[in-house]
Amino acid sequence: MSDHDATLAALVVVFVQLSLVSIGGGPSVFSEMQHQAVAVHGWMTQREFADLFAIARAAPGPGSLLAPLIGWQAAGWQGAVAVSLAFFGPSSVLVYVTSQVWNRWRGSAWHRLIEDALAPVAAGLVLAGGYTILAGDEDAGIAGWATALGVAALQFRWPRLHPLVLLAVGALMFVALSCSWR
Repeated sequence: MSDHDATLAALVVVFVQLSLVSIGGGPSVFSEMQHQAVAVHGWMTQREFADLFAIARAAPGPGSLLAPLIGWQAAGWQGAVAVSLAFFGPSSVLVYVTSQVWNRWRGSAWHRLIEDALAPVAAGLVLAGGYTILAGDEDAGIAGWATALGVAALQFRWPRLHPLVLLAVGALMFVALSCSWR
């Protein structure tokens, strides 16, 4: 097996597993994506991962578009296709099958109990992903951390605030904090 084929196989194995544990959506596994892509397999550096993360967040669509970008970085267009199928396929099938059963039991006591139990798990996974992005980026500094915490506080206080408002506030906060600490 060539190195390219081995990389494709590793991408599929990693992203099928991530697909099946992505409770809360793609952002819930960003931390593990970073660990696998940077530390375990060495497909990219931490800086390259942070750059791909920024591109995925800036592009229209879900933030989980980071996954195909990792595949592209690791193995070109074939890697992007392999990761797309491995990351979006299994979870889509699982969600479809689960929703068929889930909807039959809507309103029952255990239905609500499971939903309530999974909410903090999803929130914790998403926060771990954000922490990994900031902690691994040596350029984030105090301004990056303060901006992330400030925008998170705004989101917690006003959960229906439009994402563009949060983006604008975050940009202004980062510029103001960066300028004041230089």
